Amino acid sequence: MTGRQRREQLVEVARSVFAAKGFEPASVEEIAARAEVSKPVVYEHFGGKEGIYAVVVDREVRELSNRLIQALSVEDHPKRIVERTALALLDYIEQNEDGFRILVRDSPVAQATGPFSSMLGDVARTVEALLATEFDNHDLDPDTAPLYAQMLVGMIAFTGQWWLEAKSPEKAMVAAHLTNLGWNGLRGMERAPRLRTLDIE
Repeated sequence: MTGRQRREQLVEVARSVFAAKGFEPASVEEIAARAEVSKPVVYEHFGGKEGIYAVVVDREVRELSNRLIQALSVEDHPKRIVERTALALLDYIEQNEDGFRILVRDSPVAQATGPFSSMLGDVARTVEALLATEFDNHDLDPDTAPLYAQMLVGMIAFTGQWWLEAKSPEKAMVAAHLTNLGWNGLRGMERAPRLRTLDIE
């Protein structure tokens, strides 16, 4: 095995260990044993558990981020953009279950910091720009676009985290329901929403 091949092997082995156990319980000893190498080989390539974990997480964040940004970047009807984005996340989960487990276990959707939250922030900013344009075109306040972007991205991310374990209904149905809520909610928005329960009679 060349040095590059060994490095790739170690990353794949570590990915499965981190997915199964999480960062804290995982150990260099287990990664080395599964890869059938000595511990010094892992240290030589990555400097330790933190180093190999950082590589694994960075790859997963880039892969998921690229898929979501690509889905959002194609000019199309807004409803189809919502559909594509929901499907992009679900496709990633289906094809990279270990990777998504690593992202949501050690940097969950609800956590304010970490690589997963940072990636979702980047996606939300892309959504924000799209929404601001659409809001302006439909006489809605474009200054509220950041709020709605967070709502939409959070809805899709949390649903993806739930579907990772539920595995039902099937992917296309989940995407259809996400689109139903996201699109129909956006389409029927009020120009000046207010809480009726707080009205003083």
